[in-house]
Amino acid sequence: MAEILKYEHVDITYNGFKAVKDVSFTVSEGEILGIVGESGSGKSTLIKAAMGLLGPAGLVTRGDIWYKGKNLPDLSENEIRKLNGPELGMIFQSAGSSFCPIRTVGAQLYESMTEHEQISKAEFRARALELLRKIGFENGQRILDAYPFELSGGMQQRVGIAAAMLLNPSVLMADEPTSALDVSVQKQVVEEMLLVRKSFGTTIVLVTHNIGVIGAMADKVLVMKNGETVEYGETKQVLNNAKEEYTRTLMSAVPKLRRT
Repeated sequence: MAEILKYEHVDITYNGFKAVKDVSFTVSEGEILGIVGESGSGKSTLIKAAMGLLGPAGLVTRGDIWYKGKNLPDLSENEIRKLNGPELGMIFQSAGSSFCPIRTVGAQLYESMTEHEQISKAEFRARALELLRKIGFENGQRILDAYPFELSGGMQQRVGIAAAMLLNPSVLMADEPTSALDVSVQKQVVEEMLLVRKSFGTTIVLVTHNIGVIGAMADKVLVMKNGETVEYGETKQVLNNAKEEYTRTLMSAVPKLRRT
């Protein structure tokens, strides 16, 4: 598989504090990379850097983040904005908080699409319904016509996946997409993300503190602590033969989801 995303010796700082230190990894087309570690380990910072979402205090101070031959930290704000959505999608930790409560889900998804392409409401609705069907929604029409508060937390998170996939990005960044959900809904979200990869060939970079989710989903895993790489490699190899005590501690601390 061809390489699509590559981090080379990346340092990231916030107001001079180094949050990420000398991190390198690659992700191939259609691959799922899991980034795991405790809170504050720098894992979310890594994916936000690729999408230009570090905020005014954040800065990539060393290294390169390559996407299809482009070094993302070198791009202008306008250039990175054009990539976000059609090329790089994002699922946030709490998708429900990103929706306006007084507008329907369909209206908000349509508005986000028109930021990147000209499309009629009829064309949008047909595309949205087909996508919702592909990722397991039996009644997409009801979802589009609903207000966010009419959906459960799990449903909101699943709609967040659909929203990120509407423009069919090559890479989907997922920032703790299951952490606010109970175990049964976590399993459903994991299955839908795997279905996204199967249906669209999407590359996924998954950030989580739950190594059980990594075991259920990821082809490769990057274990982080205090902004640094602890272990990196094929998921089965790392989880079955963890070299570092920190990785073994993570594995013993959380319930695990088995791959089916």
